[in-house]
Amino acid sequence: MQIDPRGPRFGALLTMAMFAAVLITGNVWVLTAQAVAFAAGALLGLPRSPYGLAYKWLVRPRLGPPSELEAAAPPRFAQAVGLVISLIGIVGYGTGVTPLGMAAAAAGLVAAVLNGVFGLCLGCEMYLLIRRTWPAGAGART
Repeated sequence: MQIDPRGPRFGALLTMAMFAAVLITGNVWVLTAQAVAFAAGALLGLPRSPYGLAYKWLVRPRLGPPSELEAAAPPRFAQAVGLVISLIGIVGYGTGVTPLGMAAAAAGLVAAVLNGVFGLCLGCEMYLLIRRTWPAGAGART
């Protein structure tokens, strides 16, 4: 499946705002909402995630067609990585280990800024590195 690469960048900008709000307020519910958005992106795919739908309905109609498309798998993997980071933050804030929650939210914020502002998706790069290290079928027994 191919996707418009501007969609994940739009989602990263929204994610950036969410992680910034978490760091400013320490609100575990904002982080939980972000985790739900990541879960939807990882499980349903980016076009069906809350941010993907917002992009499709609000932003995409105002833009021309994309000059190129990209594979959906790397950004979808990045959503799963974001979900793990968010869950670690939820555990930190939820159990009173605030530094853990802050560290996770800060890591998520850095990744979102890199993607949203500079177009560098760390989770996508992780996906590509893993694919190069363990090619498809390398772990299968014959």
